[in-house]
This record gives sequence, structure tokens and C-alpha cells, in this order.
Amino acid sequence: MGSNPDLDSAITDYLSFASIEKGLSKNTISAYRLDLARFSEFMASTGKTVDDVTPVLMEDFLGWLRGANSNKPRGSESSVSRSIVCVRNLFKFIATEKRIANPIKNFAPPPIPKRLPKALKVSEIVRLIESAKSSDDQFSLRDCALIEILYATGARISEITNLELADIAQLDETFTVKLLGKGSKERIVPIGNFARISLEIYLTRGRPALLKEKRSQKVFLNSRGNGLSRQSAWEIVATAAERGNLDTHVTPHSLRHSFATHLLDGGADIRVVQELLGHSSVTTTQIYTLITIDKLRESYASAHPRAK
Repeated sequence: MGSNPDLDSAITDYLSFASIEKGLSKNTISAYRLDLARFSEFMASTGKTVDDVTPVLMEDFLGWLRGANSNKPRGSESSVSRSIVCVRNLFKFIATEKRIANPIKNFAPPPIPKRLPKALKVSEIVRLIESAKSSDDQFSLRDCALIEILYATGARISEITNLELADIAQLDETFTVKLLGKGSKERIVPIGNFARISLEIYLTRGRPALLKEKRSQKVFLNSRGNGLSRQSAWEIVATAAERGNLDTHVTPHSLRHSFATHLLDGGADIRVVQELLGHSSVTTTQIYTLITIDKLRESYASAHPRAK
């Protein structure tokens, strides 16, 4: 940015508004900043200003995002769609601030084909957890507890790395964790016995050895006694998957997908799963029902004598 002062100033103001007044997370703001930097780059390449933005220009931006006239696509269709939504939100902000009409109010982002999340089998989850138990030291205790909690809660990786001791509670005989999700929305999620036992062992034997002289309140710590980073948590899951010889690509988000899918397979109500995942709309959760429908089709095709 920098070649279009009016646009760059508007972007700065909008990101500040989205961060402070709308309370969007740092990760979301980072994604918006990247999207708007692309838009600023596109505008600089065309020599256009804020006043020149029209639906026709947005079509050109759409082609630019898709790598038109380039041998290298600039992003996936989902990131392209997100960029369009982000720019539309920027101009909604500009229109509100200046009390003018929004020139791209009705410009729709391209539809994103529904992709089914990859869920692990229960047996693969067990292998993943068992492979984290490479020894009985503080790192293995931490890694095992981390994977157990990710699968037990369906939490996003950032929600778990931000988890603090005060967020763990016991209600009657049920252990719960308080998670801070997107838009700073809190939710309480119960954890089962396997995760509870693994977490208790880590908190009793593993975490004190990692804490050393530090005073961190984070539940999951690195070797220096500081809170575990998202990247380190990703590496822990990836290493466990490699050690367990899992054939599929496994990430912390795979455990979130598996959590939702296995709950629905087990008969959980979709509204309950929505609440546990922290989705603001049940529509987001409904993508997981497509997985269970596919499984029903497979079971029917293989079991019914006149299915084929």
C-alpha cells in the first residue's frame, strides 16, 4: 500500500474499526489486512481511486485474484470469495462514514463449492493419541493431553493455546473448559473421562516440569515455560500422526472436524453440535451432516440386498 493515500487511509480506519468496535480476533484482522493489501495492489496496477470503484471494476479485481493474464493463480476460490466480501465490507464502512451510496453494495462474491471436511476414523484418533505417548516425560504428557483436549472439545487450535488454568472447572462430576471463540464469544464445553484423566496427569506431573521459574497461566506450555504457540501445537499433532503412520494428512482442524462428525454419527442434535463448536449459525454446522449422509449411503449400498 502507499500509492493510493485515500484508499490506504480508509483501509487503516476500517481495520481499526473491525478490531476495536467489532471485536474481531487478531487472526481475522490479519486475514482482512492481507485481503485489502491485495485490493490496494490491484488498484495501484490500474491507477484507479476509491471514487472509481464499480461492479465492473470488481469483476476485473475478481479476474485479477484468480490469476487472469498470469500463469500463477493468486489464491483458492474460498480465499477469492473472502477477499471480495472483505472489500465489500470496506466500502460499506466508507459509505457509512461519508454518508454516501455504497457502489458495490449488491456485488456478490463467487459461490464456493461445498467441500466435505476430512474426518478421522475413531481408530485413527486412538492411534494418534497413543503415538503421542512416546515416553513418560513432560513433553509426552503435554502432547497427549493436547490431542485429547482438541478431540474432546472440538476447539480451534487458537482456543486451546489460549486456554488458561482458570478456564478449567468442575461442575458436579463433569469437567469443563471455557473457550474464547471468534468475536470474543465464550462457550463452556464438557470434556470426557479420557481427556480429563490425560489433562490431570499433565497438570500434575508434566506442566510443573515445563513451568520452571515462570508464572504463566497458560495450560499448555513450551520447553521455556511460556504458552505453547499455534505453530508448535500444529507440529505436535503432525509429529504424532507421522509417528502413528496415519495415511491421511492430519492437522488440529482435523480433530475439530472429527469431533463434530463423530457426535452427529452418535446421534447428537445439530443445534448442540453448533453450540459446542461455537458456530454463530447452524448453516455452518450443517456441512457435517453431508458426511453422515454419505456414510448412510455407503452402509445402505453395502448392506441392502437390492441396493445395487
